[in-house]
Amino acid sequence: MDWDRYFLEIATAVANNSKCLSRKIGALLVRDKSIISTGYNGPPRGVPHCNRRYVIDPSVSAIMPTHMMGKEMDLCPRKALGYKSGEGLHLCIASHAEVNCINNAARNGICTLGSTLYLSSAFLPCKNCLCEIINAGIKEIVVREIQPYDPTSLFILEHSDLSIRTYKLG
Repeated sequence: MDWDRYFLEIATAVANNSKCLSRKIGALLVRDKSIISTGYNGPPRGVPHCNRRYVIDPSVSAIMPTHMMGKEMDLCPRKALGYKSGEGLHLCIASHAEVNCINNAARNGICTLGSTLYLSSAFLPCKNCLCEIINAGIKEIVVREIQPYDPTSLFILEHSDLSIRTYKLG
């Protein structure tokens, strides 16, 4: 059995649950070939997704172009305002898939120590997620390819015991 393929395909399926209008990412925590937690990027439980946010959040609708005000949109507010990937994060209400996966484990009383994190993303986790991953005791990350999200992530990786592996689905 090709376990890496199996778990990465499940992480990709988990990503389909994401309501994020920018990027859909799925994460899976595995220990002893068993899934212990899943997560995808999105707002906290019970918080409206961005397409509703256009309508109900005056702080967002006030900065949107006039033709977008008060309408449900299928466009990330950051992208609608012209921000590039990684910019305008002060407008983003979502948690990343990695953090949601760790939080789901914690919510259910599941220990993450020594587990492996599978990500449907081609990017390495951002610096905030890497800090959470390391502090949660996760030993390894498996991604499709190693593309750094930011230079700080690389610094953190170089100075940690976290292992990164790649696996190409194809």
